Amino acid sequence: MTQSSFADLGVSGPLERALRAENYTHPTPIQDQAIPRLLAGRDLLGIAQTGTGKTAAFALPILQHLFAGRPGNNGNAERNDDGNGKRGGKHRRRAVPRALIMAPTRELALQIGESFRSYGRHLPLRHTVILGGVSQHSQVRALSGGVDILVATPGRLLDLKEQGHVRLGQMSHLVLDEGDLMLDMGFLRDVRKIIAALPTKRQTMLFSATMPTDVSCLAGEILSDPVRVEVSPRIITVEKVDQRVFFVDMGKKRALLSHLLRDAGMSRVIVFTRTKRGASRLAIQLEKAGFPTESIHGDKAQSARQSALARFRKGGARVLVATDVAARGIDISGVTHVVNYELPNIPESYVHRVGRTARAGAEGIALSFCDTSERPFLRGIERVTKQPITVVENHPHQNAAATGGQDLSQPRPSSTRKAPVGRSAPKRRAASGPSRPKQRRSASGGSAPKRQGWSGERIASGGTSHGGTAPGTADGTTRGGAGARRRRRIRRRASAV
Repeated sequence: MTQSSFADLGVSGPLERALRAENYTHPTPIQDQAIPRLLAGRDLLGIAQTGTGKTAAFALPILQHLFAGRPGNNGNAERNDDGNGKRGGKHRRRAVPRALIMAPTRELALQIGESFRSYGRHLPLRHTVILGGVSQHSQVRALSGGVDILVATPGRLLDLKEQGHVRLGQMSHLVLDEGDLMLDMGFLRDVRKIIAALPTKRQTMLFSATMPTDVSCLAGEILSDPVRVEVSPRIITVEKVDQRVFFVDMGKKRALLSHLLRDAGMSRVIVFTRTKRGASRLAIQLEKAGFPTESIHGDKAQSARQSALARFRKGGARVLVATDVAARGIDISGVTHVVNYELPNIPESYVHRVGRTARAGAEGIALSFCDTSERPFLRGIERVTKQPITVVENHPHQNAAATGGQDLSQPRPSSTRKAPVGRSAPKRRAASGPSRPKQRRSASGGSAPKRQGWSGERIASGGTSHGGTAPGTADGTTRGGAGARRRRRIRRRASAV
């Protein structure tokens, strides 16, 4: 079967030349399905992970639409700027934003902005990236100079809108990228506020790796008669990535990672942790062990995150430790290994982590460290990928339970400890027994005094409790001293009279 080309999909000549410069020769499955429909003006719901080529799938139709709809466009698509995206001319028209792409993370927003710069290099269209974590002054300056395309994170975009620096009333295209992650990060309210400010007549695209209920509801609200395009993430994970799992105790994971990093073949490695604090701590430990390491997570300033990524891209750092927030925003070529230092509790996050390697048709290796407590996460991942992950045996830090052949998926048996010598073990109340001793009622209907036995044991009526005096007699009367016995005799005589 002959592969289609971008020209076959209807992509214009200037965009084709830009794609050839990026070594894109044939469209990916999602591009093949999405581009013709988007060029025809349809709304689209795309189910695809990062690494499938979905950025080009929506960027190319947007660039082509915006250029074709530019006032005064004479059909000449060649660039007429100074090479920095600034159109020349003394009476240059100030561009108004007509396309908005919202992304959940700063890294992903910057990556999308770079893609628009690359694909639109031969078109006189301007774009800017709006994100938090940095000063807004340069962003406000770019907006005042006029832009055609906005790539933004929701929080900063809403701030600038409320300050009056950005107007959304002429938007003709809207893209929500990584919709499931955007809602997981709590951006739903901001997204709805921004969408309410957009024209109702527009072309809308929503891309998401998964389709939970809240994303499905949002799609129903913002999309009009959409075409659905779905690319299974399992294809990428199974076919392109060599997946392996190491059973290792939690306390030995760092030693195992250091042992593996002695292999020179692990030349560019991304290590994923579940927490921000864990990422920082692990990065410091690896750096001290002699492995050049950087880390990125949500607590770091944007400048620090960009500096860490730049050092990793250029080879200054061999290892990058990251949290899941960064899993969908890192597009770095040549990543040889992904290490799941801690398995994610959401199986789809595993797919995104693994997608950082084996990009652009290359092969990659994913290594996962699995503690006994993480075995349920591993089962969930294998259900999603529909493929068992190869177990690496006989490594230096092998988990004892895995070595002994114990089934880690079963609950561990409760331990039985012997009582210390010379001391009797406390008796346990039977599971079916009452949680407290029942109240005994006297013959007169009154309640006898409550008494809790040792270790919750029930005290039998008329008996003793560990050598103590019995609290009552069989007829319900209360025993006491000589005075009590005398009073009882007096009452019996009175009743006889």
